[in-house]
Order: sequence, then C-alpha cells, then structure tokens
Amino acid sequence: MAHANELALRGWGRTYPNPLVGAVVVRDGTEIGAGWHAEYGGPHAEVIALAAAGAPARGATLYVTLAPCTHQGKQPPCVDAILAAGIVRVVVATRDPNPAAAGGLELLRGNGIAVEVGVLAPQVARRNVRFLRQFTSPARPFVAIKLAVSMDGMIADAQGHSRWLSNESARAWVHWLRAGFGAIGLGARSAIADDARLTVRGDVQPRVAPTRVIFDRTGRLTAAHPVFTNAATVPVVVVVGVAAAEASRGALRNTGAEILVADEVSVALGRLAERGIDSVLVEGGGRLAGAMLAAGLVDRVYQIQCPVWLGAGTPAWIGLGTPAIESVKRWQVTDRFGLGDSGDVMIELEP
Repeated sequence: MAHANELALRGWGRTYPNPLVGAVVVRDGTEIGAGWHAEYGGPHAEVIALAAAGAPARGATLYVTLAPCTHQGKQPPCVDAILAAGIVRVVVATRDPNPAAAGGLELLRGNGIAVEVGVLAPQVARRNVRFLRQFTSPARPFVAIKLAVSMDGMIADAQGHSRWLSNESARAWVHWLRAGFGAIGLGARSAIADDARLTVRGDVQPRVAPTRVIFDRTGRLTAAHPVFTNAATVPVVVVVGVAAAEASRGALRNTGAEILVADEVSVALGRLAERGIDSVLVEGGGRLAGAMLAAGLVDRVYQIQCPVWLGAGTPAWIGLGTPAIESVKRWQVTDRFGLGDSGDVMIELEP
C-alpha cells in the first residue's frame, strides 16, 4: 500500500477533479503489476496495474489507495476489470466518498472476493485530501500554509527582502506543490514586496491553473501589479475589507480580477468555497499566516527551514499572543525531507 500511495502522487496536479489513486498487484509476495491515475479522463490505476500484471493476476491480491468505482464515467467501472482479471483479494486504504462511485466493495464481496479496508488510511487520506474534502467539509477550502523560514524565525530580512531565503531546489518543489491546489494565496504586503505572480512554473503544469488570491483588506494593490497582467486567463481574486475604497475596487475589476468583500478571513474562505475553490496554499506573509493559525483555519503547514540567521526582519507567524508552554497545542510532524544540498529542510505538520 505504501508503494501504491507513492505511485498515486505521480498524478499530482493532473487528475483534478478526480482523486489521486495508485494500485499494485501482488502474487505470492511479489509485485507483478502497478499503475496510477495519471490524467483526468485517462485510465484508472486499477486497470493499468491489472494490464501490467496480465494473466498472472488471476488468484492475486490487488492493493489500491481508493475503493474501486462501479460507475461508467469517462472510463468503465474498475470493479468489472477486477472481476474479469480473477483477483481473489482486494486491499483498500480509503473508501470513495463520491456517491456515484459507491458500492464497489460490496459488489466485490458479493462475488466472493476478500476485501480489507483501512490499510495506511491516514497516510493515503493526507495525499488525497483535496478530493476527499469536497465530500466531507465543503463549507471552506482546505488551507495549507507554506513559509520559508530562517533559523531565528524570519521570512524576510530587516529591509523586507525575502528573495531568496530558500534554495533553488526548494523553490522548484514549491512550484510542484502549487500544481496540486485549487488556489494560491498571499497577503497584499508580501505580494507588493515580491512582485508576486503566483503562477505555477515547473515540471508539472496543472490541468487546471490555480486561482490567485490576494488578501488585501485595506485596498493597497494597484492595477499595475504584475499579478494582473494575465488575469483574464489565470483567475485572480482580491479579497478586500468593507472599508476599501470603491475606486480601488473598480480599478482592480477592470483588470479582469474578481473582488470579494470580507473583513474576516473565515468569511473570505467561505466565499472562496462558494465559488468552487476547494483548497488554498497560502504563501504568506506573517500577518496572514498568524491570523489564520490563531483563528483555527489552518489544516496543514509546509515550513521550509533554511540554515541562516537574519537577526531581525519579518517574523514568520505574527499575532499569536503569548501562550504558556504548558498550554500550547503540539502539532504532528507528518513528513520531513531535505531540499537540495545547501541544507534546506521541508517540515510538514498537521494539527
């Protein structure tokens, strides 16, 4: 199942709105076939894995990260392929919450196939959270915060410069990460300081480009900002406060951007969900990240720890108060790995 979960990730950014799915066929303890869902509308993981295994799949076990589907969509039902291949046991990590795909496990059991559910379920669900959340928590997007942080907790130096705190490998990984989200968010202060475009520029080009979201409560952005140069083709949403000047809003609308009015971050997220945004990768700044964390709106943190000390600058997390050590919530580290050869480390955390 761990291998199937790694294979599923190869569809990152390309399968939306379908899930990430990986599958492995095992016979007598040996893998004989594997596959993953690589592209929306393309063959499903189970079918690819079974085709790779061929005739030896008869009597084998199929490991798959999501319960096989029973409905005819852009591809035929995976359950039919499993029955035709002669698989005798199916091991599944998570059920499919999509009502249209329900009933696959029951159909397999009804045909005498042994079924096991729940193997590595938390690990698989973390990878597939964008798909799963649309059926379980659609009221607001899944929110992840990504920050590159110095050893002394800064995201920019004393002059406000953040380019480049992280190394080239870390920046390439961030572009890969962006490809799997419905939106990329940034505070107006950081957007202005970095001339941020918030586009995906890397090896994986997302099938659906993430919406760019700028949180600009006071209306400080101008239509000349680079993020608006292609607003007609890659959507831009600017969230402004009630007090933001109407003239400023109108100038931004003229660029092709959409304006949402909300004084509270929680309200803004709800309105983003209403317009179909299921996940947001927020890349700063410190005030926005701190406000979201303090409000309990953060579902995941990707913190790139950089081996430098800045001494002074912009803190990574602003506005968290002064909690005592014994009362603070300890988050769970769900992943960590090095990025490049200059010491940057990515730490993934969840509440």
